[in-house]
Amino acid sequence: MAIERDNPKLPVGRQCELLGLGRSSLYYRPGRDESYNEHLMQLIDKQYTKTPFYGVPKMTIFLRRKGHLVNPKRIRRLMRRMGLEAIYPRSKRDLSLPDKAHKKYPYLLKGLEITRPDQVWATDITYIRMYRGWVYLAAIMDWFSRYVIAWEVSLTLEADFCVTALEQALATGCPEIFNSDQGSQFTSDDFTGLLHEAGVLISMDGKGRAFDNIMVERLWRSVKYEEVYLKDFQTVAESKLGLGRYFEFYNNERPHQSLNYRTPAEVYGAGRIVTPDDAVWNGSERFAAVAVTPVALRAPSVTAAST
Repeated sequence: MAIERDNPKLPVGRQCELLGLGRSSLYYRPGRDESYNEHLMQLIDKQYTKTPFYGVPKMTIFLRRKGHLVNPKRIRRLMRRMGLEAIYPRSKRDLSLPDKAHKKYPYLLKGLEITRPDQVWATDITYIRMYRGWVYLAAIMDWFSRYVIAWEVSLTLEADFCVTALEQALATGCPEIFNSDQGSQFTSDDFTGLLHEAGVLISMDGKGRAFDNIMVERLWRSVKYEEVYLKDFQTVAESKLGLGRYFEFYNNERPHQSLNYRTPAEVYGAGRIVTPDDAVWNGSERFAAVAVTPVALRAPSVTAAST
């Protein structure tokens, strides 16, 4: 039985009451399914990687010009879900949100000349789109050589996958300084405890400092434009395989202009210090005394059930 909106003898409210329907349901119009939001998130992710200075207003205009009738409220909600905010010198929203109960550490890289491998390692998290859904990627890289030491993917933003990546990285070597943002994954006791045990100095980006971890931001741009956007991963397992192949290529085959067209593995392996006993000390500084073969990149495990 249908509601007769124009029935002069029986008001719409009474008809809903007789049918056992809530009046609000009469006016409900189902929204587009989640697949449309995922499509919008893919467009936002690609455009943000290209123009990270786009905030909600510009991203809304960009999508409208693509034919999507979206409003700023929706785009703000999707960008928050993705952990994105326009990059200005004042601020940047990270996927790794801070926990006020965790200890924060000072930023140690200001004015520091980074001249050798294993002097500074850095980490961050990014969003990796798939055909349906997404995964989160955490990577640890050597700042000087751009070498990706370890990486992990996860279906959630819990700290576990970041801790696993750090364990893998520390199994291959040890930096003097480890830099991250102030996200809860990196300020957790499990994460910082591993660094303390290894005798590593902890450095964290200053609040509102968008460019303190710029090396990892550049890595994300390379990963997305050179792999993710070209492959359109269908599943978690496929994204994991594709990222593994890409990082092998990035480390061992891809020349970097900033490295005088050498690969990260060539630079990292040529000057890497394995243990303090292998270093030559000169006052308070240490220099590599041995050349080693670059560490093979480990294949990560997905921190949650794969699809």
